[in-house]
Amino acid sequence: MSFFAKLQARVDEINSILCVGLDPHSADIEKLKSELPDKDDADLALHFCITIVDATQHVAAAYKPNAAFFEALGSKGVKNLQLLIEHIPNGIPVVLDAKRGDISSTAVAYAKAAFESAKADCITLHPYMGYDSIKPFVTSDPSKGCFVLCKTSNPSSNDFETLELKSGEMLYETVARKCESWNSTSNNIGLVVGATDVEALARTRKAAPSLWILAPGVGFQGGNLEEAANAGLMENGSGLLVPVSRGISRAEDPKSAAEELCAALNAVRQQKINSSTGSGSTSIKKHQKDFFELALECGVLKFGSFTLKSGRISPYFFNAGLFSSGAALSKLAKCYAETIVQSGIKFDVLFGPAYKGIPLASIIAVTLQNDFNINVDVAYNRKEAKDHGEGGKLVGAPVKDKTVLIVDDVITAGTAIRESMTLLSKEGAQVVAVSIALDRQEKANDTTTQSAIQVVMQDFGIQVCSIAGLEHLLEFLKSSPNFKSDESVLASVSDYR
Repeated sequence: MSFFAKLQARVDEINSILCVGLDPHSADIEKLKSELPDKDDADLALHFCITIVDATQHVAAAYKPNAAFFEALGSKGVKNLQLLIEHIPNGIPVVLDAKRGDISSTAVAYAKAAFESAKADCITLHPYMGYDSIKPFVTSDPSKGCFVLCKTSNPSSNDFETLELKSGEMLYETVARKCESWNSTSNNIGLVVGATDVEALARTRKAAPSLWILAPGVGFQGGNLEEAANAGLMENGSGLLVPVSRGISRAEDPKSAAEELCAALNAVRQQKINSSTGSGSTSIKKHQKDFFELALECGVLKFGSFTLKSGRISPYFFNAGLFSSGAALSKLAKCYAETIVQSGIKFDVLFGPAYKGIPLASIIAVTLQNDFNINVDVAYNRKEAKDHGEGGKLVGAPVKDKTVLIVDDVITAGTAIRESMTLLSKEGAQVVAVSIALDRQEKANDTTTQSAIQVVMQDFGIQVCSIAGLEHLLEFLKSSPNFKSDESVLASVSDYR
């Protein structure tokens, strides 16, 4: 398996593109000396990094130890770098940040040091001497990879990297295109592009559409997470690895900081996927077609002129309460389950907000078990706290220290989701996503162009996956023999947002 195939498998497994940087700065080591006075600097560096690994491995798509911090501590520091890499669980790729750049037997020796001695999976490299300085790292073992410096985030990077060539391209764009060419048969070459330069990220993605990008600079170096991720991601929400070091290691709670970064990145990934699927012709999947046919059959979906609570006039109305029979709920649950499984979201507990969410969570859990052999717990809330029996507002499975997916019918203003987030947070749960039936793409309010779902994703840094959206409804109407000739319905739905 090539390095980037292995990385993609890890990203898919945990639904994360967060790379945790392991950089034991001298200031971090100094802080530990009073707590661990018997350890020397090399052991303190190892302790510091192992603590971060143990707190973040559930959301780390990869780890990136910086070789310089260990090499500066002498032979024991080098040995402890090896021990650190041994401590990282199998299946989590390790990118050694060493920025090597030599040729011939020297490059071969550097490769051996990184891959055989240190046991890293990948390394950062300088391309200044061309492919001769890359080849020894990518040809002997296809399971090993490299990220090649392309457009870095340091202030003087423009001395060389942005020089304009006769072709009209900047130097870093030519580096990107060269690497794209070199990678055509190996799938183990990526690029390093600083997250502080969003324009460079976008231009690099255009020059090298198939390459993975390592984008350092989010957090302490000032990179904007949302802008950088949006510029560097492929249209499928992948192809970008975002390393964060001090933003996690120096946080009051590194585990929570890593989880929040992962969720924020996933929100941008979902927006990227939504925007790419929303452009041009939208394909509609079988379970989405089944969903619309069921909604029409049950009277859940109606067309006409309807005044919403917000006062807006809508050309269609969606009332999920009319999925009110065993047969209808069973079919609806299959649509939800298919959507959740295809999203790749991993979670422990399905949570159904009172009241519509309660039967939804229950029947979806049954369907996940029966159709996909996925067993998850179920919880829901009461509107009023109970002062006897088990008491409280929460019913069902415990959610403390569990990952939770909230399930509801629609998000209109986001009130139910916000109430659920508050309740679950107090109970010690980590909400990772929301699943709904229909994304109406309704504006959150008159002061913004964002939909209610986009606001929820932005405010809480979580994914929202819907069985179908407004663009899928349009595609369904165009292909349905009952509606494709009805230009009034098509036009009214198409114009509505």
